[in-house]
Amino acid sequence: MEMGSMLARNRTSGWLAAALGMMLGALSGAPGALAQDPGSAAADSSSRYGNLNVERSSGVIDPELGQKHYRRGNTYNNLKRFEEAIAEYQLAITADPTFADSYRQLANIFYFQERFDDAIPMLARFIDHQKEVTAGLIASLNTLGQLLRDAQRFDDAIEIDLRAIENDAKNTSQIHVMGNTYANAGRTAEAIRIYEKAISVLPNDAFMHRTLGRLLEQEQRLDEALVQYRAASAIDPASQFYKDLVTGLEAKLAP
Repeated sequence: MEMGSMLARNRTSGWLAAALGMMLGALSGAPGALAQDPGSAAADSSSRYGNLNVERSSGVIDPELGQKHYRRGNTYNNLKRFEEAIAEYQLAITADPTFADSYRQLANIFYFQERFDDAIPMLARFIDHQKEVTAGLIASLNTLGQLLRDAQRFDDAIEIDLRAIENDAKNTSQIHVMGNTYANAGRTAEAIRIYEKAISVLPNDAFMHRTLGRLLEQEQRLDEALVQYRAASAIDPASQFYKDLVTGLEAKLAP
């Protein structure tokens, strides 16, 4: 796969919107809050990805009040009265900052309103509150990584993308989107990290080895590139293309 042009901010792919929709689920339910120390990882993400624009009136967590505002938010959301829904979800967070689904619903509204700078910290907070690998977590990681890359916040995006690969290794098309985006932005080191991570979870994917080898060869890391080309050829011995990569680089390295 050759490096394509970088995805534009407002041209998020269809699978991404579908994944986010799957993450958000039905609006009619009112799942319970997930317990977590509000001063731990969630607070770190608030600082890293942006303020949440939510004021707390006290340090007391009130899950019952949070649920009440959350249900009101769902009602307004179903009626497409989005600003009122936003206000209710923010009040739910004020009452109970550990209530992950409030962040999830805010992220949904902001995302589909194309208020991506507002969606980013909501997704980060939702992710921080997940203790298990679920479809919602995977969709959130992919979406957050996409938004950060589109905003050219590559230092933040890379860690999210690596985590997405770890939890969604079969999504090879998205791995290549990540790698292409970093490479086209001149962030070759990050592109290399993407394919190194991909190979760690997909060791028998010949094309991943070939793509990593090409990036390493571009960086004049020829011995490392040859290792990757040889791996690709060993995985797919019928491919003359991979054989030619090996013999060509071997000739270049020969004294």
